[in-house]
Amino acid sequence: MKPRYLALAALCCAWMAHAADSYTIAVIPKGTTHEFWKSIHAGAVKAQRELDTKGTKVRLFWKGPLREDDRDQQIQVVENFTSRRVNGIVLAPLDSQALVNPVKSARQAGVPTVVMDSDLKSDAQVSFVATDNFKGGQMGADHLAKLLGGKGNVLLLRYQVGSASTEAREAGFLDAIAKYPDIRLVSSDQYAGATRELAYQAAQNLLNRFGNQVQGVFCPCEPVTVTMTKALQDRGLAKGKVKLVGFDAGSQSVKDLAGGDIEALVVQNPVRMGYLGVMTLVEHLQGKVVEKRIDTGVTVATRDNMKETAVHELLNPPLKKYLDE
Repeated sequence: MKPRYLALAALCCAWMAHAADSYTIAVIPKGTTHEFWKSIHAGAVKAQRELDTKGTKVRLFWKGPLREDDRDQQIQVVENFTSRRVNGIVLAPLDSQALVNPVKSARQAGVPTVVMDSDLKSDAQVSFVATDNFKGGQMGADHLAKLLGGKGNVLLLRYQVGSASTEAREAGFLDAIAKYPDIRLVSSDQYAGATRELAYQAAQNLLNRFGNQVQGVFCPCEPVTVTMTKALQDRGLAKGKVKLVGFDAGSQSVKDLAGGDIEALVVQNPVRMGYLGVMTLVEHLQGKVVEKRIDTGVTVATRDNMKETAVHELLNPPLKKYLDE
C-alpha cells in the first residue's frame, strides 16, 4: 500500500477511535427540585469528569419534569432524546409501567437505557442501578421498633402510586413491622402526593385523626419526611414525643435530625447512583458486559453516628464540587 494511503487509513482509524470514545448521554430524573436529584446530578457529573481524564468524552444532558407526578412530561423527555439519537439514556422512571414503552422504543431506535432509583416492569433496560429499597424499608421498621421498645402505635404515610422505589420501601417497612406483635399499625393506606403542599395536608389529616394515639411514624422519601416533621412540629408532637423515621437526606431533614425532631434517616447514596448510572451506560456502549442489577447501598443515620465520616458524606453530599448553582 502506498504511503499516502497508509496515512489516510491511519487517520481514519484515529478518527473512528476518537468517535468511539465520545458519547452523548441524557440523564432524566423523576424531578429536578428535590436535593436527592441534585445529588444524582452531581454523581453523573463526577462520572463525566472521571471519564474525561481517561480519554472518554461524555456530553451530559440533564432534564426532567418539574413535578414528580408528571408522567406525560417525562415520557415526552424520553421520546425527545430518543428522536435526537443520543447514544444512551440514564432514567429514573416516575412510573414503573408508564415508562415501559418509551424505553422499549428507545432500545428499538438503538438508544439503550440504564434505569436508576426506581425499577421498570420490563427487561428492556440495560441495567438497574439503585438502592435495595425493600431492605431500606425493613431497616426503617426495625429501627423504629427499637426506638419504641417493641410496642406502640405507628403509622405509615406513603408517597404516590406507581413510584416503584417508594413502594418497595413501604413494602419492606410493612414486612418488618409485622414481626413485632406489640406494635399496631394504625394507618398505612394514605398517600402524600408529589408536592410538599399535598404532603403537608396529608400529614396534617393523619395527625388530626391519630395524633393523640400514635407513638411512631415512617416516611418513605424526602418530601414526605420534611412535611411530616413540619406537621409534628406544628402540633407540638416533635422532639421525640412521636418518633419519626424518615428516608433520604435533604438539608432540612438533616437539620431536623440534628435538632431532635427526626430520630433517624434511612439514607441512600444518590451521588454513587448517578455516578454508576453513567459509568454503567458508558461501559455498555463500549461493548463491555454490565451487571443487570447494581446495589448502591443503604444506611441508617442517627444523631449518634451522623458525624462519622462515611455517614456525614451521605448526609452532606458535595453538590458544590460538581454543580454550578
